[in-house]
Amino acid sequence: MSVTLYIPGDAAARALGADKVAAAIAATAQQQGIKINIVRNGSRGLFWLEPLVEVATAQGRIAYGPVTVADVPKLFSADFLHGGKHALCLGDIATHPYLAKQQRVSLRRVGIVDPRSLAEYLAHGGGKGLAAARKLKSAAIVQQVTDSGLRGRGGAAFPTGIKWKTVLDTASDQKYIVCNADEGDSGTFSDRMLMEGDPYCLIEGMAIAGLAVGATRGYIYVRSEYPHAITALESALANAGDWLGDFRIEVRKGAGSYVCGEETAMLESIEGKRGIVRSKPPLPAVSGLFGQPTVINNVITFASVPDILAQGAAFYSELGVGRSRGTLPFQLAGNIKFGGLVEVPFGSTLRELLYDYGGGSRSGRPLRAVQVGGPLGAYLPESQFDTVLDYEAFSAIGAALGHGGIVAFDDTVDMAKQARYAMQFCANESCGKCTPCRIGSTRGVEVIDRIRAGHKEQIPLLRSLCDTMTHGSMCAMGGMTPYPVLSALEHFGEDFE
Repeated sequence: MSVTLYIPGDAAARALGADKVAAAIAATAQQQGIKINIVRNGSRGLFWLEPLVEVATAQGRIAYGPVTVADVPKLFSADFLHGGKHALCLGDIATHPYLAKQQRVSLRRVGIVDPRSLAEYLAHGGGKGLAAARKLKSAAIVQQVTDSGLRGRGGAAFPTGIKWKTVLDTASDQKYIVCNADEGDSGTFSDRMLMEGDPYCLIEGMAIAGLAVGATRGYIYVRSEYPHAITALESALANAGDWLGDFRIEVRKGAGSYVCGEETAMLESIEGKRGIVRSKPPLPAVSGLFGQPTVINNVITFASVPDILAQGAAFYSELGVGRSRGTLPFQLAGNIKFGGLVEVPFGSTLRELLYDYGGGSRSGRPLRAVQVGGPLGAYLPESQFDTVLDYEAFSAIGAALGHGGIVAFDDTVDMAKQARYAMQFCANESCGKCTPCRIGSTRGVEVIDRIRAGHKEQIPLLRSLCDTMTHGSMCAMGGMTPYPVLSALEHFGEDFE
């Protein structure tokens, strides 16, 4: 009788040696005449335990990790294929505290299913949302999404239902659904994990959006740095067969431009043009891809939709706080002991994520600052760690939740250097269309260098420059670059002396 093992094919697990571990286990099993079936699942997001090997047993999926090639012979000697005791044994992985405390919705199948198998996706609850949507009129689908309180998970947090209704109400013979999978923020990886570990969930969400607004064509714009995600998506689409009906999705690969994460620059890139920001209006919902009404959402937004349709808007809206409804996958990175993915409803605090899940700093030193929301997010000091994870709560302190990326720094960090990095990042990645972003970021680097050299009289100039970038830039690239700079000045001013 064959034993089934789960070894992640996730990019992070592969980087930590998962492919070599899988090959070693397969070779050893063959040598010993043992029949096994290795499934390359997605990662569950416990990155400090990767490569994580799970064995399907009558007692559940017994996990071992982190496993190296050198550990394989001893695992076989310990009869790990039947859940045998070993120093690396973690028991039933579903009961692990890091997972048991979470409430996964959009990523609940990641790490559990075979991402290549449509049958397995359907067997684990997938497809119910699409089936429910096919029984509703377009306006009723949009109303469900609106009532759920779902807001865009890409950073802007715009109400998804309002965007979809605009596209529905705009007359056109051709409409499009576009998924922005250009996940370029530092410390973010939830989009990648879902595409690699549960691609059918994204595909189903896009198909539901197509029914909601009357679109039959979709595009997934994936950054070129995600080759495994691209392979997983293309494989899933090839295996989808008639499941999607007449809705067709094409995967488009980006060329590495950060600014193409901005929705209009992304549309330009999909159309084969240089990826630069468009002027608004018109909004993409009215005139988007190829000049047609277009729904644009990111991966996690679309991945949240199937459960909303399957379980009802009330199920989703009951999660969260205030105007922030549902859950958000938070990604812990940087100087953190237990880096990984944590999906919880809005309403927890930053401190809970950093310590209850993250375990504090990896170095063992005090955490001094945390950047939330990618390279354009504000740096938050320890005094703000009790801020509730809520869009409005973060906005009130001059910060943004963004895509849920959290990068931690201990007390050895130079925050003036981090502020300079933010300006330099903008200078490197600006599309160059507007002057405040193109020129302002370059001048900003120069001013910060002068301040760090001892010219504190330049600080008012830096603040004035940030004000110009905030209010004069065409998009968030230049408009949000002042967030990390000003927050560093405000909370860590001693580093600029």
